[in-house]
Amino acid sequence: MRSRSFESLTEQYERLLVRPNPADEHFYNGLFIRYRNPVLTREHTPPFWMYDANPETNPFMMQRLGVNAVLNSGAIKLNGKYCLVVRAEGMDRKSFFAVAESDRPTEGFRFRDYPVILPDTEKQETNVYDMRLTAHEDGWIYGVFCSESKDPANADLSAAVAAAGIVRTKDLENWERLPNLVTLNSPQQRNVVLHPEFVDGKYAFYTRPMDDFIETGSGGGIGFGLCEDITHAVVGEEKIISRRKYHTLTEAKNGAGAVPIKTDKGWIHIAHGVRNTAAGLRYVLYAFATDLKDPSKIIAEPSGMLLGPLGRERIGDVSNVVFTNGAIADNDGKVYIYYASSDTRMHVAETDIERLKDYVFHTPEDPLRSPDCVRQRAELIRKNLEYMSERR
Repeated sequence: MRSRSFESLTEQYERLLVRPNPADEHFYNGLFIRYRNPVLTREHTPPFWMYDANPETNPFMMQRLGVNAVLNSGAIKLNGKYCLVVRAEGMDRKSFFAVAESDRPTEGFRFRDYPVILPDTEKQETNVYDMRLTAHEDGWIYGVFCSESKDPANADLSAAVAAAGIVRTKDLENWERLPNLVTLNSPQQRNVVLHPEFVDGKYAFYTRPMDDFIETGSGGGIGFGLCEDITHAVVGEEKIISRRKYHTLTEAKNGAGAVPIKTDKGWIHIAHGVRNTAAGLRYVLYAFATDLKDPSKIIAEPSGMLLGPLGRERIGDVSNVVFTNGAIADNDGKVYIYYASSDTRMHVAETDIERLKDYVFHTPEDPLRSPDCVRQRAELIRKNLEYMSERR
């Protein structure tokens, strides 16, 4: 095997960063555009993050600290740049956050020189991941993420405790760590999202109550709760707003995804739903809307998945999965949904506010039984055949 130089690795990396990312012309559903290439992969990791560049101390130019995957990014537009706070997973299985940014929403993302250095205030914390970014009306950008620790009460080495960590920043460079969210009635929390506006003068969180690290147990779905002081965030009551339902895509569990998008008709939410299969858990995205004045009240709930894995997206570290925790609603009305496939790489889907509203408010709800679903589809067919006949 011939060793490569650090310079050749850097040249290959730079070529990847300027690769164009054309739209996938073969995909069409009227709602969003898929793009041919991922926006971020582990190959987008700077070589100086992984290799010792000095040939005297690294004569075979081996990776010393490799990166296994980049996934599950929060997203925000800041100072004219599209910014993703990505979960990067090292070869040691530990995750960390890193900011990748671009002048374009679908390509050209480059990591900043250093990953995010979070204040190390939670001494039992082992792993952090899946940050949601909320530009709040109080002037701060908040990051809410999963803070994972070993369960001290369980001898099983896989037993863990999940909490919602909270940080805030103004520039995605300097981060202040706040105490983890406390939910008085839920022993564990994952997939927590901070609402971007005050509700009744309080901070509002979308939660996912869980009895243990993997299974939701008695947790009924996506919750909603208020707290007075985000610097010591405590949520008492959690109202379940998007319930898990039998024989749907949310049967096993569901969780909030991107920060809700404000429209003139309501808040649009892009969440994930999970069902179990013979091949393991299958994650897809779905959408719903809540009331502008009362974001704990669902006002539209279209049937089925918004987005699921296709083609190469189905293959990866945890196959048959798509997951989002970030979207950017741009000033021109376009919306970019950043999603990971199979816990391995990051993609983007492009839509716009009007299409999202049309989808959420005019797609029929799930009638929940096969006979009713067939009647629903047959009625659509009947209307279309009549329309086609009239046009002949």
